[in-house]
Amino acid sequence: MNESEPSSYPLSVYDFEQRFDERRAMEWMQENWTKSFIFSGLYAAIIFGGQHFMRERQRLNLRRPLVLWSLSLAIFSIVGAVRTGAYMLHVLTNDGFKQSVCDNSFYSAPLTKFWAYAFALSKAPELGDTVFIVLRKQRLIFLHWYHHITVLLYAWYTYKDQLAGGGWFMTMNYMVHSLMYTYYAARAASLRVPRPFAMVITTLQILQMVMGLAVQGLVYHWMHEVRCPSHQDNIVWGSLMYLSYLILFAYFFYNTYLKGSPRDKGSKKE
Repeated sequence: MNESEPSSYPLSVYDFEQRFDERRAMEWMQENWTKSFIFSGLYAAIIFGGQHFMRERQRLNLRRPLVLWSLSLAIFSIVGAVRTGAYMLHVLTNDGFKQSVCDNSFYSAPLTKFWAYAFALSKAPELGDTVFIVLRKQRLIFLHWYHHITVLLYAWYTYKDQLAGGGWFMTMNYMVHSLMYTYYAARAASLRVPRPFAMVITTLQILQMVMGLAVQGLVYHWMHEVRCPSHQDNIVWGSLMYLSYLILFAYFFYNTYLKGSPRDKGSKKE
């Protein structure tokens, strides 16, 4: 992909993107992707063991660390959204929607190869979100930890094979996380955020799941007609994942914003 780079990006960032070795990254993921199951098991043990440990102890404030944590993830997501969004817009405008779905050069293009790998890896440190919930003794809902585990497993499982649809999945997630972590950082900093902003984030999460299901369906439809590299196992697991998210996020939206509750539960999670 040949395109002029915006002058607002430091040369060092552009140079790092260009020099990133996606082949070594793919080889590492192919050799180590199953470790995501180990991380998921440790994560579950830590958060539920942590809840038991904190049961008779005072909650920790951790407001400043949480601001820094959320702000760093917000910045990472914003830059990732800008870079991957630029690539997807280029493919859409020059090659059309079908190519944007079936394209798998997203994993190796100079503009996005680093951000594709960074996206997959980021799902491991993002598990740290839950540590703050446990130590601050906040309500931990099923959607939160289920989402964290399944996204980690699916992101690593998909990256190792560099399958079609990844550009849409990653770009949408980067965009939603840009808003979500910005919202979390503002809340942690005790800034007053209007309730409709949280509703918008959850609505975008629901739309993301609808689009994820649509992309999975299109990949399946085009898999044997055009060069749309994927395999049935990935499509089945990905579709089940997105369908479960759609149901859980819709249920969360109803309970939090429509049914009414005495407390603002916030938006969790994508």
